[in-house]
Amino acid sequence: MSPAVFFQYVLPHRLLSRLALWTARCEVGFFKNWLIALVIRKFNVDMSEAADPEPRNYASFNAFFTRALKPGVRTPDADPQALLMPADGKISQIGRIEAGRIFQAKGQAFTAAELLGDDAAAAPFADGWFANIYLSPRDYHRVHMPWAGTLTETLHVPGRLFTVAPWGVRAIPRLFARNERLVCHFDTDHGPMAMVMVGALLVSGVETVWNGVNIPKYASRPLRRDFRGQNIRLERFAEMARFNYGSTVIVLLPKTGITLDTLASETPTRLGEHMGVVS
Repeated sequence: MSPAVFFQYVLPHRLLSRLALWTARCEVGFFKNWLIALVIRKFNVDMSEAADPEPRNYASFNAFFTRALKPGVRTPDADPQALLMPADGKISQIGRIEAGRIFQAKGQAFTAAELLGDDAAAAPFADGWFANIYLSPRDYHRVHMPWAGTLTETLHVPGRLFTVAPWGVRAIPRLFARNERLVCHFDTDHGPMAMVMVGALLVSGVETVWNGVNIPKYASRPLRRDFRGQNIRLERFAEMARFNYGSTVIVLLPKTGITLDTLASETPTRLGEHMGVVS
């Protein structure tokens, strides 16, 4: 085991993430301006796409990190039957759910039931499709809908906060099924769809458009919320949620009526691009 992986196991994940939360929301001018400038320089952030391209105008680092884009910078694929990429980032893995298992990296996999925190919830996705998309610190951090759907329930699953950087995904077994995450279930006109917002080291929060901040609080036990009958419908390409730092979103789709594109690991993604087809 490498030193980097060893420290992933022994670091105080939640303490570090709470410190990151405080840092991200600090509004002291010289400090937040220094931190924003550091990240822009280190990760080559393209501020020309931001609705407000002036870094100093953001009240905090978190406001910068969850910045909106200019109208028209991202547009949905013109084919009305296209499933859309939900986020800017890179493909971690994409493909079939085989024998209930989702491929993580060479020699690494986890089950859909583990990811969703519920055997029954995984059943509709048997032999279906998955897409894991990694958002780096330079990316737009809002996650949008691949297809229109009505929210039915969410499940906040407690867990660790391992890094989801590519080297961590290759080295840490069942990483996505072990990290804290928010599972969002939708009904669509082609069947169920799950959107899983996976937390990570130094991720200071997950927010949804219907319920605001969900993480933190970090969960001590699974927390299920039922939204049936509340008519929370999100259209294709609409914003669904956002990360307050980089992480991974995982999309699960059923077997029939769906075909996802064949894309190699590390393929760059842009919100609204073609991810697959609904037939």
